[in-house]
Amino acid sequence: MEVLYKSTRSDMAPIKASEAILKGLSDDGGLFVPTAIPALDKSFAELSQMSYQQVAYEVLKLYLTDFTGEELKDCIAKAYDSKFDTPKIAPLRKAQGAYYLELFHGATIAFKDMALSILPHLMTTSAKKNNVKNEIVILTATSGDTGKAALAGFADVPGTRIIVFYPKGGVSAVQEKQMVTQKGNNTHVIGINGNFDDAQTGVKNIFNDKALAAQMEEKGFQFSSANSINIGRLVPQIAYYVYAYAQLVADGQITDGEKINICVPTGNFGNILAAYYAKKMGLPVEKLICASNENKVLYDFFASGTYDRNRDFILTSSPSMDILISSNLERLIYFVTGEDAAKNAAFMQQLSGDGVYEITDDMRAKLSDFWGGCATEQECFGKIKALYEAEGYIIDTHTAVAGAVYDAYVKETGDQAKTVIASTASPYKFSRSVMTAIDEAYKDQEDFALIDALCEKSGVAIPPAIEQIRTAPVLHNTVCGKDEMKQAVCSWLGI
Repeated sequence: MEVLYKSTRSDMAPIKASEAILKGLSDDGGLFVPTAIPALDKSFAELSQMSYQQVAYEVLKLYLTDFTGEELKDCIAKAYDSKFDTPKIAPLRKAQGAYYLELFHGATIAFKDMALSILPHLMTTSAKKNNVKNEIVILTATSGDTGKAALAGFADVPGTRIIVFYPKGGVSAVQEKQMVTQKGNNTHVIGINGNFDDAQTGVKNIFNDKALAAQMEEKGFQFSSANSINIGRLVPQIAYYVYAYAQLVADGQITDGEKINICVPTGNFGNILAAYYAKKMGLPVEKLICASNENKVLYDFFASGTYDRNRDFILTSSPSMDILISSNLERLIYFVTGEDAAKNAAFMQQLSGDGVYEITDDMRAKLSDFWGGCATEQECFGKIKALYEAEGYIIDTHTAVAGAVYDAYVKETGDQAKTVIASTASPYKFSRSVMTAIDEAYKDQEDFALIDALCEKSGVAIPPAIEQIRTAPVLHNTVCGKDEMKQAVCSWLGI
């Protein structure tokens, strides 16, 4: 079955997967969605005998139908290789009755590696397939992890440049150091005086600037995105949920066909949307537990049917979730409108203008797959401490939000179904918060002293990604105002 991609905001003619990957965002400002969600065509008995790379192929071949099998296998082989510190790529760890899906074993120790290791290869293959001669300029906003993973993925990839915007003062010290020390002649990192939503809005405005696009074309450039608004980012994320289920079957933890729950710490809604797509493909999933931190715009949405970004923006110890405009939610809203592009576009216009929209009762009824929860900073820190004391297992702050919300879900519902919790980052990325949660005596120690202490407590070797930045020189020190992002892009590109 050929799968094409259409916009969430208009009835434009659908385009091929490779074209959607290259464009990133639709010309009308909408996001690309598949014309149909394909069904898995392998049994879980078969999938349970496969490697991560093989499972990824079984998923990607169903969505990226204009890629040949050879092209996909080549992209997968280049992505999921020795950059990952385990041949399992995404192992499961059972702790306190849940299964933590460790998605941080890649080069930058965050779940973004799972998709951003393959996106550059999908992008360059797409460029060849479509005879693109322009240099592709990847333009991305990050709340902490996407930036480094995208930079690492695209560094020195021929025919590409990458510009990453991040909120200055709004990411962890390790996250910032990882980005500003990034090597590669085609990489550029810019801090903005604003929050992630400001950065994300600025990037979308640049994408939608038709006059700038014409200037770019004249100079031999075209924009694309590495954010999860790019369908080439989203589709590879579906694979690890299928793989997790297959591993539970292989390990005898569940029977083939047994329904599980999936709990995801959620900011921009891409990671949990991938789990939703996996369910729609036939993965036996009962509930998708959407875990928010104190920026609980998604929790409030699932509770009330009203999405309202008009609220204080809170800086938390889980900065990758400090988001008030969850871009990927638009794909879900489009689906629950009955794929009514005009209705969806009207909601997005309300969000852009008034900062709020309210869905209908009929639409809310279609959200029954989801259960929303939120965790305070205190609950997050409590989960880290409790899990360490009970199991000797240390998780990061984002994963702890999910763990705390999962505990609340079980307490409220009594549901004892086996549950996979997406563990989205290594605790080494947030060592200050993690170590302080375990023992407040650590709170005044220097960053790398905390990292050494974390190593001692966890028994897990310090990842190369951390060791590399101890002495790495800062290579990017540009900072701009949130209204100066376009000028900063033009300046670096020389247009």
